[in-house]
Amino acid sequence: MTTKKLYRSRHNRMLSGVCGGIGEYFDLDPTLIRLGWVVFSVFSAGFGGLLAYIICALIIPEQPA
Repeated sequence: MTTKKLYRSRHNRMLSGVCGGIGEYFDLDPTLIRLGWVVFSVFSAGFGGLLAYIICALIIPEQPA
């Protein structure tokens, strides 16, 4: 049995590859993840979405070459 791991994408990246990696992990279009993240960021109080993105970029490892 193969286990899936969450990585920041090397191919589907705009900034650091967080949304691309989440899209690849859940087998979704990364554009949908990005749109959802923007909507969350706009409607959350303060900088919740931006802070979450920065934390994810620091914690999630980059996809191996």
